[in-house]
Amino acid sequence: MTDLTISASANVLRNNYLGHLAYLWQGKSYLIPITYYFDHADNTIISYTSEGHKIDAMRKNNSVTVQVEEMQSMFNWESVMVHGTFEELEGTIAKQKLHLFTEGIKSIIKRKEHKEVKFINEFSSKLYSRGIPIVYRIKILEIMGKRRET
Repeated sequence: MTDLTISASANVLRNNYLGHLAYLWQGKSYLIPITYYFDHADNTIISYTSEGHKIDAMRKNNSVTVQVEEMQSMFNWESVMVHGTFEELEGTIAKQKLHLFTEGIKSIIKRKEHKEVKFINEFSSKLYSRGIPIVYRIKILEIMGKRRET
């Protein structure tokens, strides 16, 4: 196993859109899957959610971790872990980042999976019908990665 450079770790984030978010709530750690977009322009991870347990926890303790992996096999993979701080977005910036999130994920899916996707827009619009989604970003404070190749 070898360490990834910061640049190689950022590439893993840039080329994927599914990861795991870790946060603390009432003295317990939680790890949940998320859909995200890595905004390399401002070195943040963008995502959104609705009201509930996760957002309540991050509002109380903004220290979070995100883990992303790229697996070709159990002997050929890359994994990146990011430590950062949660920041809830509002107004115009929230709308801009949600748009960037949607377009970015569509582009990744088209490039990696060779699919044209419409479901992300439908998923986002369904959230709007239940109320405005809570858009947030994670400011990256530390990034580290590992690679295994045989």
